[in-house]
Amino acid sequence: MAPPPLRGRLEPGAAAPAEGERFTPLLELPGATIEQILSGALAEPASFEQAHDEWVAVLEGRARMLVDGAELELEAGDWLLLPAGCPHSVLETQPGTSWLAVHLAERGEGASRAPGV
Repeated sequence: MAPPPLRGRLEPGAAAPAEGERFTPLLELPGATIEQILSGALAEPASFEQAHDEWVAVLEGRARMLVDGAELELEAGDWLLLPAGCPHSVLETQPGTSWLAVHLAERGEGASRAPGV
């Protein structure tokens, strides 16, 4: 017998903190972790350089990022793949921005990329 399906609910952007970001793990699977990020106003840019690929989608709101030296504007409906080792910073977010993030396994741990990516 198969295990029952899992079910949950994303929080609305209005639940974001006034300042900073809140990261909520939603699901952990072999090779991937899915989380919701709720962003308020940022006191300063948040910089990252990760050992794994990360796919992010903006569900609500807007953000301005610096990705490998290029400034990007993201709004609701936009998604971005951040390859492992790609330096990136979240420069500014509209308070109430909601993101969905998928963190993929580090390369060499069974992770694969879509053809052409």
